[in-house]
Amino acid sequence: MTARGRVSALLPDFPWDTIASVKAKAASHPDGLVDLSVGTPVDPVDPLIREALSSVAEVPGYPTTHGTPELREAVVSALKRRFGITGVDPAAVLPAIGTKELIAGLPRLLGLGAQDLVVIPEVAYPTYEVGALLAGTRYLRADSTVALGPERPALIFLNSPSNPTGKVLGIDHLRKVVRFARERGAVVASDECYLGLAWEGRAVSILDPEVCDGDHTGLLAIHSLSKTSNLASYRAGFVTGDPELVAELLEVRKHSGMMLPYPIQAAMTAALGDDAHEVQQKDRYRARRVVLRDALQRAGFRIDDSEAGLYLWSTRDEPCRTTLDWLAERGILAAPGEFYGPRGNQHVRIALTATDERIATAADRLTS
Repeated sequence: MTARGRVSALLPDFPWDTIASVKAKAASHPDGLVDLSVGTPVDPVDPLIREALSSVAEVPGYPTTHGTPELREAVVSALKRRFGITGVDPAAVLPAIGTKELIAGLPRLLGLGAQDLVVIPEVAYPTYEVGALLAGTRYLRADSTVALGPERPALIFLNSPSNPTGKVLGIDHLRKVVRFARERGAVVASDECYLGLAWEGRAVSILDPEVCDGDHTGLLAIHSLSKTSNLASYRAGFVTGDPELVAELLEVRKHSGMMLPYPIQAAMTAALGDDAHEVQQKDRYRARRVVLRDALQRAGFRIDDSEAGLYLWSTRDEPCRTTLDWLAERGILAAPGEFYGPRGNQHVRIALTATDERIATAADRLTS
């Protein structure tokens, strides 16, 4: 290891390890911790999904990397029904072992190396940067094509709705990125894990006909069932888009043994076929958002963007670690905005993923 070097040395400190002391401070509150830092689901998995999982638990054979035909058809149907995405070929659907592993591995799966440039948002989910670092590529934070100048990136990550900011990219912006990428030979990977959680206005996919005119060439859309189906523990995600790109990802993943367990595939199929549980979960988050947003604003916070997703991108116009301490004194733990890039250094990300009781407790503490 010493002679070859450690891969971990290429990577930044794991961000959550850096707030351990603040978490301990918040946890010391007499009435307990309200953890609004990690966006992990707390509500139960719908019985329909659990039944689908257990119904095939006895199957002993290997699953396919490509996923069952039923799963891929369910993805195509759900994307059209829920988001108006048309023209998706079931063969161009590929399940992933959670979207984080897919994002972290995507530059390498696409064969990128030191000569290539990966573009990530200026305020971004940290795994985009990690993926570039693991592949040994260059990376650049940029929110506009103008900021790229003469660069010819190999891969452009988009995230709309955004984690952490909740910002939604409009159709005109997305069309401009697609046009730019095609002119310069770049792949666009759009992380759309929060697409089903738009609160204000409409969030659209990179594969929406209004964005790409029905042409998926060079485009990948990444989706997760962790959010509105509460399947974070199942590690249930998928990627779809350009059939040629998905076929390449499939071929590499087959050799790597990156197979989603068969019971998880069955659970995903059930989840994608049922909209009722998804609507119910979205309604839960909507109600929690109202309670928490109002309390934060009464406590003197400004909430920026946050028109979609599971977070309130909040600021007191001070260093984010100062805000983190202020919240910890009240037994509330949030995520510092600097986790997501230098431009986040005066914001905190406050998650809606807590029970109704914990959200109400946080609101009381903020306003008392």
